Amino acid sequence: MFAKQQSDPWAFQILVTLLFAGLVFLRLTIPSHLYFDEIHYVPAARAMIAGHPANPEHPMLAKAMIAGSIRIFGDNPLGWRMPSALMGVIGLWAFGRALWYASGRAMASVAGMVLLATDFAWYVQSRIAMLDMVMAGLAMVALWLIAGAIRRTDGARWRIVGAGLVLGLSLGAKWSVLPVWAVVVALVLGARLWTFATGGRPILPALSMVELGLCLIVLPLGAYWLTYLPGFFTARDAVPTLDPLGWHRHMIDLQSSVTKHHPYQSVWSQWIINWRAIWYLYEVTDGAQRGVMLIGNPFTMIAGLIALIWAGWSGMRRGAWLPLVLVALYCASLGLWIVGNKPVQFYYHYLLPGTFLMGALGLMVDELWASRGQRRRHEAFGVLVLSLGVFAWFFPILSAAALTKGVASFEDWMWLASWR
Repeated sequence: MFAKQQSDPWAFQILVTLLFAGLVFLRLTIPSHLYFDEIHYVPAARAMIAGHPANPEHPMLAKAMIAGSIRIFGDNPLGWRMPSALMGVIGLWAFGRALWYASGRAMASVAGMVLLATDFAWYVQSRIAMLDMVMAGLAMVALWLIAGAIRRTDGARWRIVGAGLVLGLSLGAKWSVLPVWAVVVALVLGARLWTFATGGRPILPALSMVELGLCLIVLPLGAYWLTYLPGFFTARDAVPTLDPLGWHRHMIDLQSSVTKHHPYQSVWSQWIINWRAIWYLYEVTDGAQRGVMLIGNPFTMIAGLIALIWAGWSGMRRGAWLPLVLVALYCASLGLWIVGNKPVQFYYHYLLPGTFLMGALGLMVDELWASRGQRRRHEAFGVLVLSLGVFAWFFPILSAAALTKGVASFEDWMWLASWR
């Protein structure tokens, strides 16, 4: 399916990344006050600057990055949101490069980037001072490094070392990346064991099985624990350096203790059908009525489910590994929230599953594009046009634009009553 590699589409990918960056930084400082979960993470970053860590139920890296950004840009909206903005842009680029190395298909990798950039969630989370985009952006960098190591023999060892470090850092931002790490380890080490058993060509031949285990299991764990370094030396509530298990039991207890109902909470079955939105902001602020709504792109999130089924069928029928990997990543990252012991969940937990959904849809667009017949090419082009069109229609309430109809403005975008 992806045997013949085409010309590297790096120029198109740079263009998509730059256009996305321009939209991310447009009105990034609006609202000029904290909104939604920024009320938890920005004060935690301020506490870190003061030497008194807060918000201990979550890992420290993303909060430390917000603290560092505040030191550089000031305690203002730009300082609060810069880490998410940068990681959103970097993560989009890394996602596209990972698709390119993994597939060797120019259309798949560029289409995947366009679909992710316009899936709503990646954009909205790139503009708010939360933990999710630091985690997701680093996860995409890790997948880029791994795909590059598999595709190219030169520098494979250092790419895998880098991937291990970045996976650990991603985990140090938020635990949501755990399933991605598990799938990577299972697939890479499982593929190596399979080649041992069958006598086939080993994956990543430059590294031994022991080296792969060290790079993808031990190194991420070490990097992850080092992200707690700022908490090792605080005067009070210090992280116990030599008791990681005890500290993590404490963190899990804190997360499980949050049981109070939230009006915007939802569950996985609602996420996959795009049923429940979250209004991060809807008020008069900065001189106008403004809103920020988190929901998935109504077109691509449903089309992505069709693409996911196609990817599973196509991967098994043709023996193509990439579609099956995307299915595995989607199911694992969603499965965490199905089986996880977190009483209160939100649509933003669908960020990673939605990302892999866009990867599968990108592959399906490429399949249509590569098919013989003008009609199929029109269908592939139509998917991208519709995704961009729906994104453009919803853009005012994704980007905190001034709304012209006052308090009733939101009615223009309420396709479902459950989005209110």
